[in-house]
Amino acid sequence: MGPRRRHHRYTYSDYVALERESPTKHEFLDGEIYAMAGGSEDHSALAAEILRALGNAIGDRPCRVHTSDLRIYVEAVGLATFPDGAVICGQLQQHGPSPEATALNPIVLVEVTSDSSEEYDTGAKREYYQTIPTLRDYAVVSHRERRITVYRRITGGDDWTTQVAIAGGRVQVASLAADLDVDTIYRGSAIA
Repeated sequence: MGPRRRHHRYTYSDYVALERESPTKHEFLDGEIYAMAGGSEDHSALAAEILRALGNAIGDRPCRVHTSDLRIYVEAVGLATFPDGAVICGQLQQHGPSPEATALNPIVLVEVTSDSSEEYDTGAKREYYQTIPTLRDYAVVSHRERRITVYRRITGGDDWTTQVAIAGGRVQVASLAADLDVDTIYRGSAIA
């Protein structure tokens, strides 16, 4: 057996310095920095459709829908990431050590899966997101089939329920009273 290779561990300050200089977005978790891959045309369109539906549902409430340009910092696990979408109601709470536009207080997060992210988005990342105290709904849009899954925090606790809708169905993002029609979100998509 040869000598053990040591992996370099980065500090959050290292990550922030890289983000200020890099044209590529990165995720930070547990001393590791991961480049975030670009998405497909379908990925982009699905994210846009669900964000449009959420924006329409907001109406006059003091909430804003954000694209993947808004970084979310998950304090409980030290994760800095760029979800495909987020909704912030009220004043954005900025994570101090992070670059500008890093929020601590989303009420809704959205991820559109890909071959490389599906397991993470529905597994570990979902668990990380569910530690955010303000988060009420986490919507996952499938890249494989017409399916939207919404994980919803049960009011007043840390328990979550799951609602799934497939082609021809609807699912609700309860915190915004947004009723998402699966076929409308997937309109124009080649995904069956």
